Amino acid sequence: MARAALRGRLMAAMPWRRAVVLARRPETATAATLLLHVDGGGSSVAGQRVEVRLTAEDGYSADREYSLARTGDADRAEITVQAIEGGEVSPFLVDEIEVGSELALRGPIGGWFVWRPEQTEPVLLVAGGSGIVPLMAMVRARRAADSRAPFRLVYSVRSRAELFYRSELRAPDPGVDVTTVYTREAPEGSRRPAGRLTVADVNTGGWPPDFAPTCYVCGPTGFVETVADILVALGHDPRRVRTERFGPTGDG
Repeated sequence: MARAALRGRLMAAMPWRRAVVLARRPETATAATLLLHVDGGGSSVAGQRVEVRLTAEDGYSADREYSLARTGDADRAEITVQAIEGGEVSPFLVDEIEVGSELALRGPIGGWFVWRPEQTEPVLLVAGGSGIVPLMAMVRARRAADSRAPFRLVYSVRSRAELFYRSELRAPDPGVDVTTVYTREAPEGSRRPAGRLTVADVNTGGWPPDFAPTCYVCGPTGFVETVADILVALGHDPRRVRTERFGPTGDG
């Protein structure tokens, strides 16, 4: 309760800023990336998120939080949104919002689930579905900073059709190793049959515990809890396992 109250006070102190949609780019059939120009925007760190507010003509408003997909430009914000079936906000952002539309934004939010360029230790990223978004921001921040910190990404997704950032993740990126695990439908010729992420997947695609990597895990609550348990069982220091989770709200 105390933590929730503190967060509420901190959020209330953050100003809402005007944001304008500069571009909307499809990622999958049900997800899109929005590039926003933000008035008076400030710096952000890979792994942080922002709160977005949409307001209807009758004054009704709805707020949702989304992870930043990219950091760097102070007056720009980039988010990737997965449409939730029956949702109130996400389907509109994915399918209907037009370039030039205005919304309100505040943030960035968060200081624990972040990666900074001064970090030099190995990094393990484990993503479940749209949990790839803040982890992709970390991959991009590493590249922009010309960091030599070695990254490994294990990306669990239902099928190839649901991959975010497909072409970018397929492009060679020295120092970033990507392992994709398909849980429902594996591509033809895949050596691994479709199935849920396993201990073997995390062990093979990740770093040995004695390398002392910092591990970032993001995805649905059940996925995050399972992966965190796997990492600890494999011998990773729980203090070096950072998690960010989300769950269905029914009104996303």
